[in-house]
Amino acid sequence: MVDILAIGVHPDDIELNCSGTLLHQMAQGSIVAIVDMTKGELGTRGNAVLRLKESKKAAQILGVKYRENLGMADGWFRNTKENQLKVIQMIRRYRPKVLICNAIKDRHPDHGRASELVSEAAFYAGLSKISTKDKGKVQLPWRPLATYHAIQDRYIKPDFLVDITPYHSQKMESILAYGSQFYQAGQKGPETPISGKSFLLAIDARMRDFGRVLQVDFAEGFTVERSIGVKNLLDLI
Repeated sequence: MVDILAIGVHPDDIELNCSGTLLHQMAQGSIVAIVDMTKGELGTRGNAVLRLKESKKAAQILGVKYRENLGMADGWFRNTKENQLKVIQMIRRYRPKVLICNAIKDRHPDHGRASELVSEAAFYAGLSKISTKDKGKVQLPWRPLATYHAIQDRYIKPDFLVDITPYHSQKMESILAYGSQFYQAGQKGPETPISGKSFLLAIDARMRDFGRVLQVDFAEGFTVERSIGVKNLLDLI
């Protein structure tokens, strides 16, 4: 059982969109797991084998013990019963209190499609008449208490922000673990929308922009599926 399960459609999505928040939560004692839905094999640079190696390196940098890959088809996966059952198995295996997934809509069409798939699977994971097994054992139903969508490439007005200032450098280090994807001096290969130095600057600028709202250096933003309740108005300050 973990406190937070972060599911991204591509290896590197979690690093880009919510790794600072995961580091923040782990520093407070939360247990975290990451699941990648595909191996990112359609990426212009690198290949599936390399991306898996990079994702393991990134997990080590973040200090995340649990990371799995569902092996769905990059780009071609759809919101099907088969794929939902794969996600349901992960939700029931890790039994998270909070589920984090991709942005509801983004530049990459996989992000929004994955967001919808995971959100629906989170609901169905709580239905007792949907049967799944894990290593031969029947899994018990489990539904996360909340599902949050991390903001990644295109701007979406966040419903809440998390101050990640102390973890900014570690987050950037985990992103750069994907050497096949992101800018590094002297690197060769075809140019892509994410391979230039400007992309890393844009990621940094987004965190600074969100941080400015909180009057801190860096923050990450999320949207919610239902209104958040609070016990004390002072918790919102």
